[in-house]
Amino acid sequence: METARTRIGSRVLRTPVLRLDRLWLKLEQLQHTGSFKTRGAFNQVLAAVEAGGLPEAGVIAASGGNAGLAFAYAARELGARAEVFVPETAPAVKVARLRALGASVHQVGCEYAEAYEAATKRVADTGALFGHPYDQPEVCAGQGTLALELEEQAGGVDTVLVAVGGGGLMAGIAAALEGRSHVVAVEPEGCPTFHAALAAGRPVDAPVGGVAADSLGARRVGEIPYAVARRTGVESVLVSDADVIAARQALWQDHHLVVEHGTAAAYAALLTGAYTPSEGERVAVICCGANTDPTDLA
Repeated sequence: METARTRIGSRVLRTPVLRLDRLWLKLEQLQHTGSFKTRGAFNQVLAAVEAGGLPEAGVIAASGGNAGLAFAYAARELGARAEVFVPETAPAVKVARLRALGASVHQVGCEYAEAYEAATKRVADTGALFGHPYDQPEVCAGQGTLALELEEQAGGVDTVLVAVGGGGLMAGIAAALEGRSHVVAVEPEGCPTFHAALAAGRPVDAPVGGVAADSLGARRVGEIPYAVARRTGVESVLVSDADVIAARQALWQDHHLVVEHGTAAAYAALLTGAYTPSEGERVAVICCGANTDPTDLA
Protein backbone atom coordinates (compact mmCIF):
# COMPACT_ATOMS: atom_id res chain seq x y z
CA MET A 1 0.00 0.00 0.00
CA GLU A 2 2.82 2.39 0.81
CA THR A 3 4.40 1.54 -2.54
CA ALA A 4 1.18 2.59 -4.25
CA ARG A 5 1.03 5.75 -2.19
CA THR A 6 4.57 6.71 -3.16
CA ARG A 7 3.99 5.83 -6.81
CA ILE A 8 0.88 7.93 -7.33
CA GLY A 9 2.14 10.74 -5.08
CA SER A 10 0.75 14.16 -5.87
CA ARG A 11 -1.05 12.96 -9.00
CA VAL A 12 -4.10 12.40 -6.78
CA LEU A 13 -5.69 14.69 -4.22
CA ARG A 14 -5.52 14.17 -0.47
CA THR A 15 -9.25 14.48 0.02
CA PRO A 16 -10.67 16.02 3.21
CA VAL A 17 -12.78 14.46 5.94
CA LEU A 18 -15.88 15.93 7.55
CA ARG A 19 -16.25 15.14 11.24
CA LEU A 20 -19.74 14.74 12.71
CA ASP A 21 -19.31 13.83 16.39
CA ARG A 22 -17.91 10.25 16.26
CA LEU A 23 -18.63 9.91 12.55
CA TRP A 24 -16.17 10.85 9.82
CA LEU A 25 -17.11 11.26 6.16
CA LYS A 26 -14.15 10.77 3.83
CA LEU A 27 -14.97 13.12 0.94
CA GLU A 28 -13.44 11.13 -1.89
CA GLN A 29 -16.09 12.43 -4.26
CA LEU A 30 -13.84 15.50 -4.46
CA GLN A 31 -11.07 13.43 -6.08
CA HIS A 32 -9.96 14.06 -9.68
CA THR A 33 -12.71 12.77 -12.03
CA GLY A 34 -15.15 12.69 -9.13
CA SER A 35 -14.34 9.31 -7.59
CA PHE A 36 -11.76 7.17 -5.80
CA LYS A 37 -11.12 5.25 -9.02
CA THR A 38 -8.40 7.71 -10.05
CA ARG A 39 -6.11 6.30 -7.37
CA GLY A 40 -6.20 2.75 -8.69
CA ALA A 41 -6.03 3.83 -12.31
CA PHE A 42 -2.89 5.86 -11.76
CA ASN A 43 -1.27 3.08 -9.76
CA GLN A 44 -1.86 0.47 -12.47
CA VAL A 45 -0.85 2.71 -15.37
CA LEU A 46 2.27 4.04 -13.62
CA ALA A 47 3.27 0.51 -12.63
CA ALA A 48 3.05 -0.44 -16.31
CA VAL A 49 5.23 2.54 -17.23
CA GLU A 50 7.80 1.44 -14.64
CA ALA A 51 7.75 -2.09 -16.05
CA GLY A 52 8.67 -0.96 -19.55
CA GLY A 53 6.15 1.54 -20.80
CA LEU A 54 2.62 1.68 -22.14
CA PRO A 55 1.68 -0.01 -25.42
CA GLU A 56 1.23 2.23 -28.44
CA ALA A 57 -2.48 1.42 -28.32
CA GLY A 58 -2.64 3.00 -24.88
CA VAL A 59 -5.21 2.03 -22.26
CA ILE A 60 -8.58 0.33 -22.65
CA ALA A 61 -11.10 0.17 -19.82
CA ALA A 62 -14.57 -1.25 -19.24
CA SER A 63 -16.70 0.67 -16.83
CA GLY A 64 -20.08 1.78 -15.62
CA GLY A 65 -18.51 5.21 -15.90
CA ASN A 66 -16.25 6.03 -12.95
CA ALA A 67 -13.39 3.64 -13.72
CA GLY A 68 -13.47 4.75 -17.33
CA LEU A 69 -13.17 8.38 -16.25
CA ALA A 70 -10.23 7.50 -14.03
CA PHE A 71 -8.31 5.62 -16.72
CA ALA A 72 -9.09 8.29 -19.31
CA TYR A 73 -7.75 10.94 -16.96
CA ALA A 74 -4.61 8.96 -16.10
CA ALA A 75 -3.95 8.26 -19.79
CA ARG A 76 -4.41 11.91 -20.72
CA GLU A 77 -2.04 13.04 -17.96
CA LEU A 78 0.59 10.62 -19.25
CA GLY A 79 0.07 11.45 -22.92
CA ALA A 80 -1.44 8.08 -23.82
CA ARG A 81 -4.53 7.06 -25.80
CA ALA A 82 -7.63 5.81 -23.99
CA GLU A 83 -10.65 3.82 -25.12
CA VAL A 84 -13.52 3.21 -22.72
CA PHE A 85 -16.37 0.72 -23.09
CA VAL A 86 -19.52 1.51 -21.11
CA PRO A 87 -23.08 0.13 -21.17
CA GLU A 88 -25.69 1.92 -23.25
CA THR A 89 -27.35 2.70 -19.91
CA ALA A 90 -24.37 4.69 -18.61
CA PRO A 91 -25.47 8.14 -17.36
CA ALA A 92 -25.11 10.85 -19.99
CA VAL A 93 -23.10 12.97 -17.56
CA LYS A 94 -20.41 10.26 -17.36
CA VAL A 95 -20.31 9.69 -21.13
CA ALA A 96 -19.93 13.43 -21.74
CA ARG A 97 -17.08 13.67 -19.25
CA LEU A 98 -15.31 10.70 -20.82
CA ARG A 99 -15.35 12.42 -24.20
CA ALA A 100 -14.22 15.69 -22.63
CA LEU A 101 -11.16 13.84 -21.31
CA GLY A 102 -10.30 12.79 -24.87
CA ALA A 103 -11.30 9.13 -24.60
CA SER A 104 -12.87 7.18 -27.44
CA VAL A 105 -16.16 5.95 -25.99
CA HIS A 106 -17.97 2.76 -27.04
CA GLN A 107 -21.43 2.09 -25.63
CA VAL A 108 -22.16 -1.65 -25.67
CA GLY A 109 -24.99 -3.66 -24.15
CA CYS A 110 -27.29 -2.95 -21.24
CA GLU A 111 -24.97 -3.74 -18.34
CA TYR A 112 -21.32 -3.64 -17.34
CA ALA A 113 -20.64 -7.32 -18.15
CA GLU A 114 -21.35 -6.74 -21.83
CA ALA A 115 -19.09 -3.69 -21.96
CA TYR A 116 -16.38 -5.73 -20.22
CA GLU A 117 -16.59 -8.50 -22.83
CA ALA A 118 -16.27 -6.01 -25.68
CA ALA A 119 -13.35 -4.27 -24.00
CA THR A 120 -11.37 -7.48 -23.47
CA LYS A 121 -11.87 -8.41 -27.11
CA ARG A 122 -10.54 -4.99 -28.14
CA VAL A 123 -7.52 -5.47 -25.87
CA ALA A 124 -6.78 -8.80 -27.53
CA ASP A 125 -6.98 -7.16 -30.95
CA THR A 126 -4.83 -4.11 -30.14
CA GLY A 127 -2.40 -5.10 -27.38
CA ALA A 128 -3.48 -2.16 -25.20
CA LEU A 129 -3.15 -2.18 -21.42
CA PHE A 130 -6.44 -3.33 -19.90
CA GLY A 131 -7.43 -1.07 -17.04
CA HIS A 132 -9.50 -3.33 -14.81
CA PRO A 133 -11.98 -1.43 -12.63
CA TYR A 134 -11.55 -3.63 -9.55
CA ASP A 135 -10.01 -7.11 -9.88
CA GLN A 136 -6.35 -6.17 -10.33
CA PRO A 137 -3.64 -5.92 -7.62
CA GLU A 138 -2.34 -2.42 -8.43
CA VAL A 139 -5.87 -1.10 -8.76
CA CYS A 140 -6.90 -2.45 -5.34
CA ALA A 141 -3.71 -1.12 -3.76
CA GLY A 142 -4.24 2.30 -5.28
CA GLN A 143 -7.78 2.48 -3.91
CA GLY A 144 -6.49 1.54 -0.48
CA THR A 145 -4.36 4.67 -0.27
CA LEU A 146 -7.45 6.64 0.73
CA ALA A 147 -7.71 4.47 3.86
CA LEU A 148 -4.18 5.46 4.88
CA GLU A 149 -5.19 9.12 4.55
CA LEU A 150 -8.38 8.55 6.52
CA GLU A 151 -6.49 6.87 9.34
CA GLU A 152 -4.14 9.84 9.62
CA GLN A 153 -6.90 12.43 9.36
CA ALA A 154 -9.25 10.83 11.89
CA GLY A 155 -6.56 9.56 14.22
CA GLY A 156 -7.77 6.01 13.62
CA VAL A 157 -11.32 4.63 13.33
CA ASP A 158 -12.97 1.45 14.55
CA THR A 159 -15.20 0.80 11.55
CA VAL A 160 -15.31 1.86 7.90
CA LEU A 161 -18.51 1.62 5.86
CA VAL A 162 -17.98 1.37 2.11
CA ALA A 163 -20.24 0.73 -0.85
CA VAL A 164 -19.36 -2.33 -2.95
CA GLY A 165 -19.72 -3.10 -6.63
CA GLY A 166 -16.83 -5.19 -7.93
CA GLY A 167 -15.05 -4.77 -4.59
CA GLY A 168 -11.77 -3.04 -5.43
CA LEU A 169 -12.28 -0.23 -2.93
CA MET A 170 -13.43 -2.65 -0.24
CA ALA A 171 -10.33 -4.78 -0.80
CA GLY A 172 -7.96 -1.82 -0.73
CA ILE A 173 -9.42 -0.45 2.49
CA ALA A 174 -9.58 -3.84 4.20
CA ALA A 175 -5.96 -4.58 3.31
CA ALA A 176 -4.72 -1.12 4.31
CA LEU A 177 -6.43 -1.22 7.71
CA GLU A 178 -6.11 -4.95 8.43
CA GLY A 179 -5.92 -5.61 12.15
CA ARG A 180 -6.78 -2.00 13.01
CA SER A 181 -10.28 -1.30 11.66
CA HIS A 182 -13.36 -3.34 10.84
CA VAL A 183 -14.78 -2.93 7.32
CA VAL A 184 -18.49 -3.15 6.52
CA ALA A 185 -19.47 -3.69 2.89
CA VAL A 186 -22.77 -2.05 1.99
CA GLU A 187 -24.74 -3.00 -1.12
CA PRO A 188 -28.15 -2.19 -2.54
CA GLU A 189 -30.49 -5.17 -2.59
CA GLY A 190 -30.54 -4.94 -6.39
CA CYS A 191 -26.73 -5.34 -6.75
CA PRO A 192 -25.66 -7.79 -4.00
CA THR A 193 -22.43 -9.14 -5.49
CA PHE A 194 -20.45 -9.53 -2.25
CA HIS A 195 -23.46 -10.65 -0.25
CA ALA A 196 -24.17 -13.36 -2.83
CA ALA A 197 -20.54 -14.45 -2.80
CA LEU A 198 -20.55 -14.88 0.97
CA ALA A 199 -23.71 -16.97 0.76
CA ALA A 200 -22.23 -19.18 -1.97
CA GLY A 201 -18.73 -19.37 -0.52
CA ARG A 202 -17.22 -17.97 -3.72
CA PRO A 203 -17.83 -15.18 -6.25
CA VAL A 204 -21.00 -15.87 -8.22
CA ASP A 205 -23.19 -13.92 -10.61
CA ALA A 206 -25.73 -11.72 -8.86
CA PRO A 207 -28.66 -9.61 -10.10
CA VAL A 208 -27.82 -6.17 -11.47
CA GLY A 209 -30.43 -3.46 -11.17
CA GLY A 210 -31.77 -0.52 -9.23
CA VAL A 211 -30.81 3.11 -8.75
CA ALA A 212 -27.11 2.45 -8.12
CA ALA A 213 -26.46 0.03 -10.99
CA ASP A 214 -24.44 2.61 -12.95
CA SER A 215 -21.69 2.59 -10.32
CA LEU A 216 -22.26 -0.68 -8.39
CA GLY A 217 -23.38 -2.77 -11.35
CA ALA A 218 -20.70 -5.44 -11.57
CA ARG A 219 -22.32 -8.85 -12.05
CA ARG A 220 -19.99 -10.51 -9.53
CA VAL A 221 -17.44 -9.44 -6.95
CA GLY A 222 -13.79 -9.81 -8.01
CA GLU A 223 -11.68 -12.79 -7.00
CA ILE A 224 -9.04 -10.57 -5.36
CA PRO A 225 -11.56 -8.46 -3.40
CA TYR A 226 -13.40 -11.58 -2.25
CA ALA A 227 -10.20 -13.23 -1.01
CA VAL A 228 -9.11 -10.09 0.85
CA ALA A 229 -12.56 -9.62 2.37
CA ARG A 230 -12.71 -13.20 3.66
CA ARG A 231 -9.20 -12.96 5.09
CA THR A 232 -9.91 -9.70 6.89
CA GLY A 233 -13.44 -10.46 8.07
CA VAL A 234 -15.39 -7.87 6.09
CA GLU A 235 -19.05 -7.74 7.12
CA SER A 236 -21.90 -7.49 4.59
CA VAL A 237 -25.15 -5.53 4.89
CA LEU A 238 -27.88 -4.66 2.37
CA VAL A 239 -30.01 -1.55 1.93
CA SER A 240 -33.03 -0.88 -0.29
CA ASP A 241 -33.21 1.50 -3.22
CA ALA A 242 -35.56 3.69 -1.18
CA ASP A 243 -32.93 3.83 1.58
CA VAL A 244 -30.25 4.81 -0.93
CA ILE A 245 -32.38 7.59 -2.39
CA ALA A 246 -33.18 8.94 1.07
CA ALA A 247 -29.54 8.84 2.13
CA ARG A 248 -28.45 10.72 -0.98
CA GLN A 249 -31.04 13.39 -0.26
CA ALA A 250 -29.93 13.57 3.38
CA LEU A 251 -26.29 14.09 2.45
CA TRP A 252 -27.35 17.01 0.28
CA GLN A 253 -29.91 18.55 2.64
CA ASP A 254 -27.92 18.11 5.86
CA HIS A 255 -24.34 18.58 4.63
CA HIS A 256 -24.57 20.02 1.08
CA LEU A 257 -22.73 16.99 -0.31
CA VAL A 258 -23.59 15.97 -3.87
CA VAL A 259 -22.97 12.23 -4.34
CA GLU A 260 -24.15 9.51 -6.67
CA HIS A 261 -26.53 6.79 -5.54
CA GLY A 262 -23.79 4.20 -5.18
CA THR A 263 -21.98 6.45 -2.72
CA ALA A 264 -25.14 7.03 -0.70
CA ALA A 265 -25.53 3.29 -0.07
CA ALA A 266 -22.83 3.35 2.61
CA TYR A 267 -24.47 6.25 4.44
CA ALA A 268 -27.86 4.55 4.14
CA ALA A 269 -26.59 1.69 6.32
CA LEU A 270 -26.24 4.11 9.21
CA LEU A 271 -29.50 5.97 8.66
CA THR A 272 -31.56 2.77 8.50
CA GLY A 273 -29.84 0.79 11.22
CA ALA A 274 -28.60 -1.84 8.78
CA TYR A 275 -25.39 -1.15 10.65
CA THR A 276 -25.73 0.12 14.22
CA PRO A 277 -22.50 1.32 15.89
CA SER A 278 -21.89 0.42 19.51
CA GLU A 279 -21.57 3.14 22.11
CA GLY A 280 -18.38 5.15 21.56
CA GLU A 281 -17.56 3.41 18.25
CA ARG A 282 -15.62 5.60 15.82
CA VAL A 283 -17.15 5.15 12.38
CA ALA A 284 -16.12 6.41 8.95
CA VAL A 285 -18.21 6.44 5.79
CA ILE A 286 -16.48 6.61 2.42
CA CYS A 287 -18.18 9.11 0.12
CA CYS A 288 -16.69 7.54 -2.96
CA GLY A 289 -18.19 9.28 -6.00
CA ALA A 290 -20.08 12.32 -7.26
CA ASN A 291 -20.63 11.66 -10.96
CA THR A 292 -24.34 12.25 -10.90
CA ASP A 293 -27.00 14.54 -12.26
CA PRO A 294 -27.75 16.88 -9.31
CA THR A 295 -31.00 18.25 -10.72
CA ASP A 296 -33.11 15.83 -8.67
CA LEU A 297 -31.62 17.05 -5.39
CA ALA A 298 -33.94 19.55 -3.73
